[in-house]
Amino acid sequence: MCEARNLFGTQRLSNLKLSASVFEEDWNGKIAAGPLAIKRLTLTDFRCYGHLRLDVDSGPVVLTGPNGAGKTNLLEAISFLVPGRGLRRARLGEAARSRDAGGDGSWAVAARALTQTGAVDIGTGIEVPDAAGGREQRLVRIDGESIKRQARLAEHLSVHWLTPQMDQLFVEGALARRRFLDRLVFGSDPAHVGRVNAYDQALRERARLLKERASPDPDWLIALENTMATHGVAVAAARVDLAHRLDAACAEGFDLFPGAYVTVEGELEAWLSDGPALACEDRFRERLAADRYRDAVERRTAIGPHRSDLRVRHRPKDQPAETCSTGEQKALLVSLVLGNAKMRAEEHGAVPVLLLDEITAHLDVERRTALFDAVVALGAQAWMAGTDRMLFEPLFGRAQFFRVEDATVTVDR
Repeated sequence: MCEARNLFGTQRLSNLKLSASVFEEDWNGKIAAGPLAIKRLTLTDFRCYGHLRLDVDSGPVVLTGPNGAGKTNLLEAISFLVPGRGLRRARLGEAARSRDAGGDGSWAVAARALTQTGAVDIGTGIEVPDAAGGREQRLVRIDGESIKRQARLAEHLSVHWLTPQMDQLFVEGALARRRFLDRLVFGSDPAHVGRVNAYDQALRERARLLKERASPDPDWLIALENTMATHGVAVAAARVDLAHRLDAACAEGFDLFPGAYVTVEGELEAWLSDGPALACEDRFRERLAADRYRDAVERRTAIGPHRSDLRVRHRPKDQPAETCSTGEQKALLVSLVLGNAKMRAEEHGAVPVLLLDEITAHLDVERRTALFDAVVALGAQAWMAGTDRMLFEPLFGRAQFFRVEDATVTVDR
């Protein structure tokens, strides 16, 4: 059922909006391990929603309604329950309900999630910035305990998504593909978040030193390059490993969704194929030291995992994804998401939660039916959004349907 009400009163976010008390109708005992799922979703001052509670079961969820009704906002709320900036890559403050609509600049998303170890209460959000203009800070609570690192969220829940903006993934720049790949790695290796962040921070600091100082402190540079070598090679190795496993999972395809070849291209990745990781670290460290002058002049770091790229090929046609038709590219994207879910189920016994926004676009009726059948066969809780209810007809009787209009969610029978 769906219920809109004031759950939180006027107390501070850290004290109540993310506290365990939002789950007042608690369940007794633990839930047996199985597919990952959201059982209860509670929003407070998030985007267009003032207060909303939505209870669902572990199967597929279909949200239909007009454009601008709040469907994607619900999917985005779920995407904040894992590390990162959500499916829109929004700044934290951008997710808050507008002040004109009664928001105060804070927001919260809370969920009762089914995980492999049982039911877990997860919450995240931000407080109102203080009067001194303090920086917005993301808060995370797990089972009522305040958590300092959002990476801990990945230890409990894995969520992956496809949005209309991702339809251009294969023809955009490499950054979007690296982010897509890293989200897949996060799902099975939560520590990857910390490695990526540590590498990126050292990368930026080294670039700043080379840009601003004629004679930067060599010891400082050595320390930064050591950090880049250690974490950078670990990032590259994790990506290569995930791509190798995903390539195997996607080899046969999924009915009308083609098989795919999946690889990662880059200098570090090539070095890793030639020798051990420690040798690759040494080589990367030496290259960074040798390239300091060139990197300073060109104002970019010429080598590293920040320049790697995810490469995908249409397996039956042996054709690069970027040269395939729009429909074929969408089908390949679906194959990657389904392949990742299949891989996670085989390796960890848990299927990720899937967020599929406007998923019916560029899919004909046969492919839509094939997708829905695959989701049901995997046992995935897939949250799917679209404007036309009839496009989801193959899911009648196999999914929960909700109507979303003007930030109001009702059961659609």
